[in-house]
Amino acid sequence: MVKLYEDGVYLRGGSEVVPAAEAAERGITQTPEDAKRGTIAYSILQAHNTSGDPEALKIRFDAMASHDITFVGIIQTARASGMEQFPLPYVLTNCHNSLCAVGGTINEDDHVFGLSAAKKYGGIFVPPHIAVIHSFMRENFAGCGKMILGSDSHTRYGALGTMAVGEGGGELAKQLLRDTYDVAYPGVVAIYLTGAPRPGVGPHDVALAIIRAVFAKGYVKNKVMEFVGPGIASMTTDYRNGVDVMTTETTCLSSIWATDEDTHAFLTMHGRGDDYRELKPADVAYYDGCVEVDLSSIKPMIALPFHPSNGFEIDELNENLEDILREVELEAAKIGEGKTHFSLLDKIIDGKLHVQQGVIAGCSGGNYDSVVQAARVLKGANTGCGEFSLSVYPTSQPVALELTRRGYIYDLMEAGAIVRTAFCGPCFGAGDTPANNGLSIRHTTRNFPNREGSKPGNGQLSAVALMDARSIAATAANGGVLTPATDLPEETWDEACEYTFDDAPYKKRVYWGFGKAEPADELVEGPNIKPWPAMEPLGDDILLKVCSKIMDPVTTTDELIPSGETSSFRSNPLGLAEFTLSRRDPAYVGRSKEVDAVEKRRVAGEAAGDLAALDAELASVFEALAGAGVTADAKATEYGSMLYAKKPGDGSAREQAASCQRVIGGLANIVHEYATKRYRSNVMNWGMVPFQMEAEPNFEVGDYVFVPGIRAALDGDLKNIAAYVVRADGAVEQIELYIADMTAEERAIVKAGCLINYNKFKAAAE
Repeated sequence: MVKLYEDGVYLRGGSEVVPAAEAAERGITQTPEDAKRGTIAYSILQAHNTSGDPEALKIRFDAMASHDITFVGIIQTARASGMEQFPLPYVLTNCHNSLCAVGGTINEDDHVFGLSAAKKYGGIFVPPHIAVIHSFMRENFAGCGKMILGSDSHTRYGALGTMAVGEGGGELAKQLLRDTYDVAYPGVVAIYLTGAPRPGVGPHDVALAIIRAVFAKGYVKNKVMEFVGPGIASMTTDYRNGVDVMTTETTCLSSIWATDEDTHAFLTMHGRGDDYRELKPADVAYYDGCVEVDLSSIKPMIALPFHPSNGFEIDELNENLEDILREVELEAAKIGEGKTHFSLLDKIIDGKLHVQQGVIAGCSGGNYDSVVQAARVLKGANTGCGEFSLSVYPTSQPVALELTRRGYIYDLMEAGAIVRTAFCGPCFGAGDTPANNGLSIRHTTRNFPNREGSKPGNGQLSAVALMDARSIAATAANGGVLTPATDLPEETWDEACEYTFDDAPYKKRVYWGFGKAEPADELVEGPNIKPWPAMEPLGDDILLKVCSKIMDPVTTTDELIPSGETSSFRSNPLGLAEFTLSRRDPAYVGRSKEVDAVEKRRVAGEAAGDLAALDAELASVFEALAGAGVTADAKATEYGSMLYAKKPGDGSAREQAASCQRVIGGLANIVHEYATKRYRSNVMNWGMVPFQMEAEPNFEVGDYVFVPGIRAALDGDLKNIAAYVVRADGAVEQIELYIADMTAEERAIVKAGCLINYNKFKAAAE
């Protein structure tokens, strides 16, 4: 049972949920404003807030982490902005672009760059295959009351008492420049846990049940999820880590858990017992909402393609196979756009669903406890020599060492599983890509379209369903027939997983350079590592050509800029930009580059101010505006591209989702709403205007939107911004845009044209 409360609640004594409407009659006299200070989140956020205003936070973090898809761009941004050394511990892991066969040696060039940057600026460098980013941070940096910022959306260490935030690279660059993470004080929602998970139910089952309940409603969007209640004690800390990392898929801002002696034991085992302190709400704490979860009621879950919120109990799916799978096939047909076909009904044999692949990996599935449980299921079993295959990726070398020492690796391999090194590839489409029309069940973080590596544009489509390692192992032992772990005898399950942490791989292979910067050292830049191209400050007026219009309910980061095969271009801004929207609107890049070429010619002074000579279509737009009585000065107008999407930015924190638009001429997004704060932050940090509009878009690809006085508007209340649509036939229609609240710094960044420009201008002024 997962219950959502309609309004705010008080938590009294850590164990009594009191709806706000009943507070007075039940003896609670504190106002919500006073009692919100009793949450764990409030105390941690205010301890890191430098603004002096508890409602307008300016956060400085204790540590940061990036992986090899993001750290080159972040360092290049900070370097171009004047950074001389890393002012806080900054961990550079190499767990995404680990397979250097993808793009030849280009990926390894990024790793070499990362090591040279760690030496020059004083960073911590984790070589490929040693650990995935979040395992390393849990094992070495997370601690009670801390805050950590990461350039990966799954930066979540709440179960260790750390509020962690996944953001775009611009926000990390700000920390490297000793600036702050600016955000309004977020809402805090209690995740009130009762009961205990039944044998065979794992952390992914708990997480998927919560995601199913909250995602579509936006219940915790951009809020903090605070885990409280007696049910916490029923789970080990490693189990809690597995639940916590999936909070990202709810679109929350961060997470935090009440801590206890099990948390203390985990930190002590990892040599950091001093980082423990008890965290719990005050005797009376107020929350903006509450998700009540009876852990004993949760059954093994499966999130069917193409989103983690598309969850069902496995029993529920098995009882309604044809009806449910037919709906997924319809969604697959939309994704395939007639270029490919994906079927699930043909995988029903004798009334049972047969899957083609299982994967247990990454920061969610590769945790020690989950791999141990899978190994216990598979001990003496046989995964078979047919189509089904199983791969297991322990989350770090210390975890793999302990699994080996205790014989679990032997049990997995003897059963037919393939055991691999620590790698995030299966989570984003760069590892274990299944065959065309294949269905993969994975204990990983996401199952968006193409996260498994397929390419619908090239005629190949496969799909991922998310499941817990326990049920994946039960399915593997059953030859690939979908099987919930609770179908196994209860004596299969012994939740005790003894563990001894051995950090020898870290001592011997990790470069620990914080506080040891060597400024004279040179950065090693391979031929594919390119600096950011120059970008102009925002014009007084802007003219936007509509280069893409996406009416899907949600547009993911992966659709804005694909993961997987594009990874070898991550350090080359213009090279990577060629893939922008390639899986959703392949013609977008060509359209935007045409706009950008005209703007570059205008800035260079070509055609000597003769607009018609510069571009006949552009000249006709200004003629249409003049004919409609709209004052528009072509000389004061910046020209760029724009995309419309209903709700873009769900998923990954990758700043490239915005920067790739920007470097080929993007000036703005117009949206109904932004799926996540992090994508909107990326848009602003790359100098694009984050417009929104309530009305349905009355423009099409190829039309223009003229926004006069945009710089002045950014100094105002951001409401009721007048703009004008100019259609191909010359018709002009006024529309209303608005921008959600922006900080003074965000306004200045957009006016400067990007974060790099903002810092250069600020340094010059000083």
